[in-house]
Amino acid sequence: MRLDRYDVKILQILHQNGRITKSHLAEAINLSVSPCWERVKKLEQAGIIEGYGAKLNTDALFKRTSVMVEISLKEHNAQTFRRFEQVMMHTPEVSECYATGGGVDYILKVQSQDIDQYQRLIDNWLESGLGIERYFTYIVTKTIKRDVGELAITPPEQQWVK
Repeated sequence: MRLDRYDVKILQILHQNGRITKSHLAEAINLSVSPCWERVKKLEQAGIIEGYGAKLNTDALFKRTSVMVEISLKEHNAQTFRRFEQVMMHTPEVSECYATGGGVDYILKVQSQDIDQYQRLIDNWLESGLGIERYFTYIVTKTIKRDVGELAITPPEQQWVK
């Protein structure tokens, strides 16, 4: 899908404020309501907009420890990767999981009550035969930036084509 300047502006605005009204969104991008809303629907249908939700400040809800983890697996085959990824998808403490290249297989963000709970989670993974060869733990001591706030999109002159 090619994105023009209106699409890019819609995405930027919705990224910052998913609760904006149709009329305010249309006004912000200088289109009438119907064409603006049709663009939103097309972006949704194309899978570019996946959904809408509230940003929660989990620090205000409960005390937690954030841990970044680098994981390398013993074996590098589709079955091992698939199994590991399934376990990550179903582990509530894992808030983010990225497959990476360049030395480690995965980088995780783990949210736990404390370091003890985190270590018990790792111990369970190691004992379960998940295939972890080694892992490196990085305790988050301070959050510098949590969310971009603004959506960085390539200018319309360099439109995305999928």
